[in-house]
Parts: sequence; structure tokens; C-alpha cells
Amino acid sequence: MARVDLVDVGKTLTGRGEPGERPLRPQAGFRLEHLNLRIPDGRTLVTLWPSGCGKTTLLKLIAGLITPDSGAIRYDDVDMRDVAPGARRIGMVFQNYALYPHVTARTNVLSYFMFRKKTPELSEIAAARYRRTAELMGVELEQLLDRRPPTLSGGEKQRVALGRCITRDPALFLMDEPFSNLDQGLREKYRVNLKILLKQFSITTVYVTHDHHEASILADVLVIMDRGRIEQVGTYQDIYDRPQNAFVAGFLSRHVGIPSIGFIDGRHVPHAAGLGDVRVGVRPEDLGVSREPRPDDIRGVVAGVLPLPLLDATVLSVRVAEHEVHVKVSGRASVMPGDAIGLHARRYHVFDVGSGTRLSTVSTDGA
Repeated sequence: MARVDLVDVGKTLTGRGEPGERPLRPQAGFRLEHLNLRIPDGRTLVTLWPSGCGKTTLLKLIAGLITPDSGAIRYDDVDMRDVAPGARRIGMVFQNYALYPHVTARTNVLSYFMFRKKTPELSEIAAARYRRTAELMGVELEQLLDRRPPTLSGGEKQRVALGRCITRDPALFLMDEPFSNLDQGLREKYRVNLKILLKQFSITTVYVTHDHHEASILADVLVIMDRGRIEQVGTYQDIYDRPQNAFVAGFLSRHVGIPSIGFIDGRHVPHAAGLGDVRVGVRPEDLGVSREPRPDDIRGVVAGVLPLPLLDATVLSVRVAEHEVHVKVSGRASVMPGDAIGLHARRYHVFDVGSGTRLSTVSTDGA
């Protein structure tokens, strides 16, 4: 296993990439700045980024495929600057698969062993790792093994690439949205299987994704980044409950199809009216609805009603002065667009208007 440290790492992207590489996706001049991050030994670190913010570049830096302009990347306190990617014992699964097109999927899965001197011991290790991989991934992999990559769909290629990564038995996994091309059922299955694998073998893992549900399942440590900077590091629950700033609060979402948080000028929130020039952020599940507003309620008007049958819930869009917030209520709503209602915030966050920094979190029901 390995503990990985990024120490004040910086990288400016030129748009040209490293020699022999395809152009990097983020725009020229984009910079990863002063990254200080520890990936604990045997734990899964998941990064959530807005699109185009260099998530694949981070993995390439850790792998040694590109070199940082400044700072150091260390494995177990050893600086990796002069260590070739092939010597880092890394298993990588990227979105472009990088499979060998002229050999079967089986050979791709076992390719780590194909370029080494064959011995009885190596063959025994290869067979044992192959069996473990086949057991983990099941029939969805087994039925592909005698086919070549050009005959496979995108999702099938991704399964083979993941199988190859697992079979290598690396000290460090680097994964760039490995399930993005799978259908929903397979995605759910492989998330669970991967979580079991990573826990069972204590494999240090860096996993990048846009899927917040996926992050909540897989992450031991979650990193939220924006514009090349780390915004917050912690467990999913800690970050959700205590966001560092308004960006993190608005970015991290728990409910599919429901906005993560709504912001209201503090003067419209009775509990926060005396706090000065602040913004109040309240999540949909933390708001209650009253048909008859009480003195300490936030006054609003229903702007929209959206049933969510799969969640047995309804989302209300509510106008509060010039702002809009969303409320998640169980079952079917008893209000209609245009109704005046009161909103009771059971819990809310207070943010500085200028910097966006969270100043406090308030529970009004004693929780």
C-alpha cells in the first residue's frame, strides 16, 4: 500500500500537454495552485470538481505522466519526481480505456503479466489474480473475454479496463469516472463491488467523479475543488453539514433532481435579521411549510410544484422577496403555485456576503 502526499504542487496547463500527449482538456493558462493534500494509506479519496477543472490532470500528476511545475509528490515520504510511472506500481482506469486493440479482452486483463519473464510462480500469481477479478466482476466480464476491444461497446471496454487494473494488484488505484459509460444497474452493482474490494484489500485509491451519489458511497475522504484550488477536505457528511463556504454548500448535493441549497438575504430570515450583511443558506430538507405563517417564519409564495414519485416526495419552488428557495416535502404537496406560505428553517448556514465564508450554522429546533 502507499500513502501519497501532494506538497504545494502547482501546474500550469499550456494546452499542448506533455510530449507525445493529446492536448489537455482544460483551457491554456489553467493552473492547479498550491495543492496540499494527503491521501491516507489504504483509504479511498474521492474528488468532486466542476467540469473542466483539471481532475484528470491531478491523476496524471500523481501517476507521473506529467510533472509538476512546483512542489513535490511523495509516496510514503519518497519524492517521486525522478521515478518513472512504470515503477510506481499504479493501476489506472481512465475514460479513454487505453486497451490493446489487437488482442482479446482476456489478454488485456492479464496484460501486466504478458510483458514479464514467464515462470511457474508468475503464472500461478496471474491465475489467482484473474480468478479474484472474475469473481468480483462476474458474468459481465467473463462473457467479454474472448472478444477484441474494437468489437466492444464503450461500457464493455470500461469493464475490461477496470478488470485489468484490479488484476495488476497495484499499491495505488487512480480512477477517472470508471463507471460513467455503464447503465444504471451495472453502475450501482460495480460501485458496491468496488467498495468491497477496496475495503477488503485496503487499496489506496484516488477516484475522480462528477457523481455526488457515487462520491457518497465510495469516499473515505472527500475533496471539493474549484478553479484549481482545494476548497474543502473531509468526510462527505462533515462537508455536507459544515460547508467551508457558499461554493461548497451549493456544489455538494445529496438529492438527485433537487437543488442542493437556496440562498436568502439575511434580513428576510427572522432568526438571522440581526446578524448584519449576511446570506442565509438553507437546504431543501431543512425547511418546513406552514399554510398559516407564524411570526418567526420566512414569508414566501409558491412558484412551482414538482412531484418526485420515485422519492415519494414533492419539491416546492418558493419565492422569498427576490430570491428562490426549494423545499422537499414528503408525499404530495397540499399547496399550489401562487399560495402564500410560511417557511420554518430547522437548520441553516450563515455566509459572509463578500467572501462567501460560512460564519455559523444554526439549528432552531434544538438538534
